[in-house]
Amino acid sequence: MCTFKSIEEARVYFEKDRFATENGMKLEVLNETESICSMTITERHQNANGGVMGGAIFTLADFAFAALANNLHMPTVAQQVSINYLSAPKGEKLTARAMCKKLGRSTMILNVDVTDDMGRDIAQFVGSGFLL
Repeated sequence: MCTFKSIEEARVYFEKDRFATENGMKLEVLNETESICSMTITERHQNANGGVMGGAIFTLADFAFAALANNLHMPTVAQQVSINYLSAPKGEKLTARAMCKKLGRSTMILNVDVTDDMGRDIAQFVGSGFLL
């Protein structure tokens, strides 16, 4: 059973994730099996070398993690996360897709794949959530 009755209800709730939303991250899809969040790359996301800041990629993955985790069980907090950066983004948009690998009584494991709009794998994020 999902926490949110609709994606609109979830979007209103996650407007409070101000760091993500003020940096252009949007919740696109949310259901019992996945969440998809996206971000159009702007100058705001650049690092000193002109690439996309790793923290922007991490935040997008974390946002997708939070949306799915809290849809499966409210509240869930991140307990441990790791990210592997695979490629530099070449497109104009990033998408993070979170999927649940394991939902237990007190913890869950989610995988988040980040891709760009050219179909390139950008990052792989794995997070464990603690169900409060």
